Amino acid sequence: MLQSNVMRLVLIGVLAVMGFTPMAGAAEKAKESVVKKAKERVVLQVSDDSPKTWNQALNVIENLQQAYGKDKVEIKLVAFGFGLGILKLDSVAGSRVQDAVQSGAQILACEVTMRRQKLTKADMLPNLGYVPAGVVEIIKRQKQGWAVVRP
Repeated sequence: MLQSNVMRLVLIGVLAVMGFTPMAGAAEKAKESVVKKAKERVVLQVSDDSPKTWNQALNVIENLQQAYGKDKVEIKLVAFGFGLGILKLDSVAGSRVQDAVQSGAQILACEVTMRRQKLTKADMLPNLGYVPAGVVEIIKRQKQGWAVVRP
């Protein structure tokens, strides 16, 4: 009986060294489950004054939501510098920006750029979010594992 117990302990030790533990399978399955349930996270950078770029960024939002499902992807569009024009009241893309907000994307304006361009929230489209510094927001999200896309 002692010899049998010793053999079991040796076998368990060998399996542990090889990476097999009684809980390893369960832990891997739990990890896979969390990964499968996690949302994709994408931050879009808009920093130029081209309406073509703005429309491309809004197309990317639509495409991501169609590909992953609106409830399985978190999207932030951060506009700063010359790209802030996409978020002004007179923007040629204004209705599409509002559609993106209603679809669940978070649209963020850089407050540094707003101050430099002497813009207030009254000059901007409704339902936007604001960040102190657009580029800092993008860096922060990238460090958190978000995919950064610049259309």
